[in-house]
Amino acid sequence: MFKENNAGVTLAKGFKASGIKAGVKKSGKDDMAVIFTEKAATVAGTFTTNLVAAAPVFVSKDVVKKGTAHAIVVNAGCANACTGEQGMKDAKAMAALTAKELGIDASDVFVASTGIIGQTLPMDKIEAGIKLAVAALNENGSDAASKAIVTTDTYQKAGSFSFELGGKTVSIGGIAKGSGMIHPNMATMLCFITTDAAISHDLLQKALSKCVGISFNMVSVDGDTSTNDMVLVLANGMAENAMITEENADYEKFVAALEKVCVGLAQLVARDGEGATKFLEVNVTGATSFEDAKKVAMSVAKSPLVKTAFFGQDANWGRIICAVGYAGAQMVPEKTIVSLNEVVVFDKGMGAAYDEEALKAIMEEHDITVNINLGLGEDKATVWTCDLSYEYVKINGEYHT
Repeated sequence: MFKENNAGVTLAKGFKASGIKAGVKKSGKDDMAVIFTEKAATVAGTFTTNLVAAAPVFVSKDVVKKGTAHAIVVNAGCANACTGEQGMKDAKAMAALTAKELGIDASDVFVASTGIIGQTLPMDKIEAGIKLAVAALNENGSDAASKAIVTTDTYQKAGSFSFELGGKTVSIGGIAKGSGMIHPNMATMLCFITTDAAISHDLLQKALSKCVGISFNMVSVDGDTSTNDMVLVLANGMAENAMITEENADYEKFVAALEKVCVGLAQLVARDGEGATKFLEVNVTGATSFEDAKKVAMSVAKSPLVKTAFFGQDANWGRIICAVGYAGAQMVPEKTIVSLNEVVVFDKGMGAAYDEEALKAIMEEHDITVNINLGLGEDKATVWTCDLSYEYVKINGEYHT
């Protein structure tokens, strides 16, 4: 698990954050956050591929195109999705209201929302909440911000660490929310990452796209791709490292750091799948391409029969190899080996002889690894997921009401 520290988005120099109660959530819990850097930050972002995207997604995409920003404003409890022209007006108003309080331009403000689809924002509460959130900004506000952005999450998700870059100490950290409606490209997931590294817009975007591809886009809880997903990075350069403008050693080191943050937060999302009792890592090796390896891993991770078997602690490996076979990837049963942790259950076309007590003990564990060796090539992929429980149905059956 990603545990370096939980300073999150305020570990990096120059960043402040806050989280408050605006009254958007019916539960009365914290539901609005602001992240701010006084010095303009280079920015990058990735967004949902769902064609029914929420209004905040379009507003934030425009900020990424501009290349720099100062702030992020987030509300939970209302997704502001499928809300037509009014939704766009409200998303833009959130940016304008935040900008006014911070003394910056509205085009310098990212907007994010999460919650129930199809409801318009209560703008009176949003306006009052923004004022409170800006007033509450502080250098230790990451925990409050991460608390304010969750919905069905059972815990907050944060991580951060420092590293050396060009002789300077650089810090990077993030907060995320996500528990259900989780599937690549991306999920009901918001992630905000801050760093004091100095890096160009183009390279920051390239780095983020690469890291999201092997982290957040490799997580599946229930196979649903949401309307509001986004991962944003702000880099304000206050570490004073030499500006990264080419793909040199400093760039590679930065990418490695960003990947560490993204993978750590993505794993926390999978661990917190709605109603989850198991954390599952699906490793596929021996594929002829990364794409095929991902197809196989995702096929297994998304299978309701596989997921419910793990919930029931039933070592039904037939469901796993079945999902491998229909994944749409190149595979030959007679070359494929499947194991649960270290116990081989399927060996080149047939069920393997195994110690039933050892396998039973594995199925009782919380963290289980599914290893699938296709025996065809050198490419590989890893997907993180969870089981599918009675509680998942209960949570989603009651969510709107």
